[in-house]
Amino acid sequence: MRQRAGRVGALVLAGLLFAGGTVGCAGKGERPQDQAAAPVAATEAPSDEPVDEPSAEASPSPSGVAAMGAAPSRSASASPTPSKKPTRTAPPTKPRVVAKAPTETKVPPAPPKPAPSSCKPSYKGTQASRADVKAALTDAAARTYWPSSAPDLKIPLNLVKATAWQESGWQSNIYACDGGVGLMQVMPGTATWMNQRFDQSYDIADYRDNAYLGANYLAWLTKYIGDMYFESDFRLDPALCTAELDSCLLNAVISAYNFGHGAVAREGEPLAIPNPSYVRNVRALMTECVCLGY
Repeated sequence: MRQRAGRVGALVLAGLLFAGGTVGCAGKGERPQDQAAAPVAATEAPSDEPVDEPSAEASPSPSGVAAMGAAPSRSASASPTPSKKPTRTAPPTKPRVVAKAPTETKVPPAPPKPAPSSCKPSYKGTQASRADVKAALTDAAARTYWPSSAPDLKIPLNLVKATAWQESGWQSNIYACDGGVGLMQVMPGTATWMNQRFDQSYDIADYRDNAYLGANYLAWLTKYIGDMYFESDFRLDPALCTAELDSCLLNAVISAYNFGHGAVAREGEPLAIPNPSYVRNVRALMTECVCLGY
């Protein structure tokens, strides 16, 4: 869940490249606790007064650990088993030419400024094992984040895994120079906003809560953008996408996780994808990431 300034991964890189600091996603926050109990499933809470949309889009800038998630593997063990039946049961909903007014009027804070490319990330605490990270991401993807107004809205597990890999390389204890924290590189301001919006107490420093924050932010973006452009069709199915990046909700959600909702969805304007390289990288990781085999 991210509002960050630009983490463009290079698909041709193999393995994790440890460079400078990562950028934080719009749903990242921080609260040091070593052992936080897993929160109950998120429930909807009423929106408060409107908050202005960010007017300026963040400009892309190389992130220190942008390449950490750009490690897709084409090995057979990493490839998910293809489903026998297509998940699409209805024709794709084409995006509106211009957006409707958003149903969510209280929105996350604007993305941070890009961190200097020379900055190196820091590490705090103990790194969670791959098995523990896998379990946390799986649990986060299985939750229903909009039980009342959009109970059919689901976040695909491979999207959650791929996003975490792109953002942190599944490193649970990494702190980026721009403020992003943990697996999903959640921004502290976004975590605070999400806890208030959904009446939760997620601890950004706990890898399990960090996974919930990331998945919850993906769910919020799905609802927000889906209502504005896709007539509340919340399917995040790659089969609904065409070669045009602005053709489907999945690409828009991935883009907004990286650049912020305000850079992608604006009332009365066409859908925008300001970070195509990031979107293509996460889409590739959804099917080719070595992490899918863990």
